[in-house]
Amino acid sequence: MITVIPAIDLIEGKCVRLTQGDYSSKKVYRDDPLAVAKEFEQAGLKRLHIVDLDGARTGMVKNLQVLESIAAGTTLMIDFGGGIRIEESVQAVFDAGATMVTLGSIVVKESNSVEKWVEGYGPDKFLIGADVKNEKIAINGWTEGTNLNIIDLLDKWIRVGMKQFFCTDINRDGMMEGPAIDLYEKIMERFPGIDLIASGGVRDNDDVMELERIGCSGVIIGKAIYESKLDLKLLTPET
Repeated sequence: MITVIPAIDLIEGKCVRLTQGDYSSKKVYRDDPLAVAKEFEQAGLKRLHIVDLDGARTGMVKNLQVLESIAAGTTLMIDFGGGIRIEESVQAVFDAGATMVTLGSIVVKESNSVEKWVEGYGPDKFLIGADVKNEKIAINGWTEGTNLNIIDLLDKWIRVGMKQFFCTDINRDGMMEGPAIDLYEKIMERFPGIDLIASGGVRDNDDVMELERIGCSGVIIGKAIYESKLDLKLLTPET
């Protein structure tokens, strides 16, 4: 069964959602991220995707205390990203209780550093996030475009030994108009052995089932959960 991974995006310690990565579109959903995480756990979910949006914008991890509280207060397997630019931040995130560190812009801008981290900690400790617009990678909180194609990025990091990736279609993120099925199909046809996590645009349970059909191992969902568009009972494994 495809793994449903709820998202908690943080600004100033609060659960927020952006539309297409636009900080001016910020909508605060909840003030207490730990309470939200506990609700996810009680619903039967096993994983959690945390994005430090303050960190992503400033280049320095800002919401480490929230990670610590959720890791201590739940049994969720947490991946955490946003503002991780140096190895000290990688270690701090692991020390705070994250299972995996999510890396985005830095895999484009400072790939040599990331390769050293992967060698030192192991590829299973990292989740590479690829944010794309028209199949081209965007970096720095989606504010800067590049000419790097998603296929080329994945090919490089697969050769380094990475197997876990998530891909967000910026045009769809927060829009609840359906995920980028064609893009994910293209990726899975090219790299059938990877664990590809879809992100962005999910509207309902049918979208999740379609992502499972094409071979995605997981799906990160934010707004559709916060706005109760999904029946999580149908999407969680029986325990």
